[in-house]
Amino acid sequence: MTHAPHHLSVDAGDVSRPVTGPQPLLGWRLPDGWTRQDGYTLEATVDGEPLPPVHVEQERHLSQAWPWPALASGRRVRWRVRAHRAGERSPWSREHAFEVGLLDADWTASWISPAEPDVPAARTRPAYVLEGVADLPSAPVRARLYATALGVYEVRLNGARVGDTELAPGSTSYDRTLYAQAEDVDGLLAAGENRIEVVLSDGWFRGRSGAWRKPGDWGPRTAARLELHVDLADGTRAVVGTGPGWTSRRSTTVAADLMDGQTTDLAGGEGERRPVLLDVVQAPPVDWSPAPPVRVVEHRAPVQVTRAPSGAVVVDFGQNASGWVRLADLGPRGTRTVIDHGEHLGPDGDLTTTHLDSARPGEEPTPFVQRDEVVSAGRPGDVFEPRHTVHGFRYARITRDDGGAPDPTALTMQVVHTDLRTTGTFACSDPDLTRLHDVARWSFRGNAVDVPTDCPTRERLGWTGDYQTFVSTAVRMFDVDGFSRKWLRSVRDDQLDDGRIVNSSPDSNHLRRLPDATVDHITGSAGWGDAIAHVPWVLYETYGDVAALAESWPALVGWVEFALGAAASRRHPSRVERSAEPQPHEQYLWDGTFHWGEWCEPKTRAADGTLQNALGADPRAWFMADKGEVGTAYLHRTLRQAADAAAVLGKPGDEARYRDLAARVRDAWRAEFLLPDGRVSVGTQAAHVRALAFDLVPSELRAATVQHLVDLVHQADDHLTTGFLSTADLLPVLADGGHGDLAYRVLTRRSYPSWLTMLDRGATTVWEDWDGIDAHGNASASLNHYSKGAVVRFLHTHTLGLRQAPGSVAWESFVVAPVVGGGLTWASGTFDGPQGRIDVSWRVDDTTFRLEVVVPAGSTAELRLPDGTSRAAAPGTHVLTGLAPAGTAA
Repeated sequence: MTHAPHHLSVDAGDVSRPVTGPQPLLGWRLPDGWTRQDGYTLEATVDGEPLPPVHVEQERHLSQAWPWPALASGRRVRWRVRAHRAGERSPWSREHAFEVGLLDADWTASWISPAEPDVPAARTRPAYVLEGVADLPSAPVRARLYATALGVYEVRLNGARVGDTELAPGSTSYDRTLYAQAEDVDGLLAAGENRIEVVLSDGWFRGRSGAWRKPGDWGPRTAARLELHVDLADGTRAVVGTGPGWTSRRSTTVAADLMDGQTTDLAGGEGERRPVLLDVVQAPPVDWSPAPPVRVVEHRAPVQVTRAPSGAVVVDFGQNASGWVRLADLGPRGTRTVIDHGEHLGPDGDLTTTHLDSARPGEEPTPFVQRDEVVSAGRPGDVFEPRHTVHGFRYARITRDDGGAPDPTALTMQVVHTDLRTTGTFACSDPDLTRLHDVARWSFRGNAVDVPTDCPTRERLGWTGDYQTFVSTAVRMFDVDGFSRKWLRSVRDDQLDDGRIVNSSPDSNHLRRLPDATVDHITGSAGWGDAIAHVPWVLYETYGDVAALAESWPALVGWVEFALGAAASRRHPSRVERSAEPQPHEQYLWDGTFHWGEWCEPKTRAADGTLQNALGADPRAWFMADKGEVGTAYLHRTLRQAADAAAVLGKPGDEARYRDLAARVRDAWRAEFLLPDGRVSVGTQAAHVRALAFDLVPSELRAATVQHLVDLVHQADDHLTTGFLSTADLLPVLADGGHGDLAYRVLTRRSYPSWLTMLDRGATTVWEDWDGIDAHGNASASLNHYSKGAVVRFLHTHTLGLRQAPGSVAWESFVVAPVVGGGLTWASGTFDGPQGRIDVSWRVDDTTFRLEVVVPAGSTAELRLPDGTSRAAAPGTHVLTGLAPAGTAA
């Protein structure tokens, strides 16, 4: 038993090395056995000096504001907490320590840039080494390195690499936000001269991105800024920063592009040293990220090594992931090794990437390339590990100019992504569903490289629609609070002046400052821009993160007002044709601007039997189609979330206005799209799912609407026909409507379109297209697009039966109500949430259904068995038994 508060934390960043801004948010878990606190007392020291204790009457114990004056740069803080309830005080917690980063106003170092007399084209630009010296008069006692860059950087002190963060400083909208990193460098410095090297490449700042490989174009030159703060044995402090006297040279990495790859010539000479350029760049103020860093989080050995007909070596690492290949066998001096990366092998067993090429009508395709190259210096012990690029791949094709092959034991896949803490697990008696959960988990991991991307290969863009769709699943698998808050800042940075949210952030199109009529036309879509409402609300519900709501509130208001204005002022041509004058309810229909709609619906078969999507069949008709049902439904949900957020933030006027508008939009949706018998006039599965999931249907018609959805699923031979926005809600809506058996039939179909078809055809991550690999083994589109993996939320919320109680925040109360079906005889899983770890397992044994649940401190639960038995549960372990559902006996 833990009788004191525990799991103390600050903000939502790196728990292993917490570095914060001047006013961090504090959080802790309650003592074991407690369901709530009435208040708490905080004590803290700053650089060893005590602060006056603070007593707070507050039930919440998460995301609590720093109660003392703002902290200054570099301060070292130790703090502890005790909770109290009804006259009882807990023991003090253990102390928790964190540091404050170097705040923007206190930076004294200059920005330094490599001397590039002629800036080469993207993809061919080298990484540069920026060099300086720290001359210390006496031995260092404590040392901190603060660094950031416009580009991707890594630091070496006296030849030793600093830290384990990869791809720093990360992906942001660099015109407005730039994060720095802090590292403990005790032990890497000595009295006297110390050599500092910063390796700097284009990264997200100036490298290429997106399907069309556009240059990053956040600025014309890369730059770095670094400060060493060293406490010396003689009691003085030395500060050494980038500035005059530093030099730059071309490194042995002669080309580095974040997408295309890295080329390193270990046998070639390094460039001539030249003085750096001082302060020739413009950069936003330095800030500190709430997200964990990107790291090498796993190492994978090859599972198979073969020879392709071309003679190249093809390496299968057994798992599609993001990262790079570490090669420890480089061959004799001058040997060139080329490593191509991809997701699929062709019929000849060789790597193929043509399915990832990008093409516009009438133009030559842009070939997809992920290629690293290294030229050996012939030195024993040399290792090639690219750190200025990252790839999405399962397979690597290795070609040597001497026709040889590396030792397979010298090859390692380094899995690289944001170092997210795992919070959710799942397993069940059906190995396919357990595997599907694992596949979805890997798919999100591969797309969590500092920002949530659509795929780690062809585009790598932070599409708002993808994360809006997946975030409710992501929070069940990982702690994504800080990760999401970091990305939301880019979403806000990129917002247009008229309130529109751009399609992906950080915005590779730079639409705020580089007008583009085509991009402008497809910006501002329902289901994409609504991420600015939905993602912060999910963070608040899951983690009690009020800061996420407060930070995003102005952007949310801007988005909502844009959508309301668009609804009132723009009409779809079909409604203009229906009546020249709009009907009264039409001012609340959001139908007259562009919406992506149900993107990536399953393809239909053309007359020749080939599969074809609606956009490919008739692009003009797809773009001109009335998507007002989608737009209006999302406007209703977002207005409700805006009202809920206003209530949390103490904005009663805004709450009342947005609740009233939500009701008006709901009534307009009903008037336009809901028929008297409960059908949605659009007539698709997606429209019915959305109507039910967004609570648009009156209670007296809800059962009828569910039945119409069931009929549509049966008409599709118990397959889904939903697209991008509604697939994640299909199974929960069916199960909540009393059709859990049908939900499981859809989930376990093995014919197109289905999740298990992907598994049967070898998927290790979720595909962009349902036919990502066809029956003949041919690949299409991305084989790692996580959005369809949102289905595994159903495994947590319904199969396992674990979900928050209505109105609960931060898992203060939850319900466990398993929906048994699909022939399952057992399921188990965990959720290590903000209150602590919840364990759930159930099993069918003959005619008995046995449920076991562990409720953590800070939570209460309601446990419900399939036979109707229920029980309230306080913190502790609970076992319930009842009658097994008919037909489920093991």
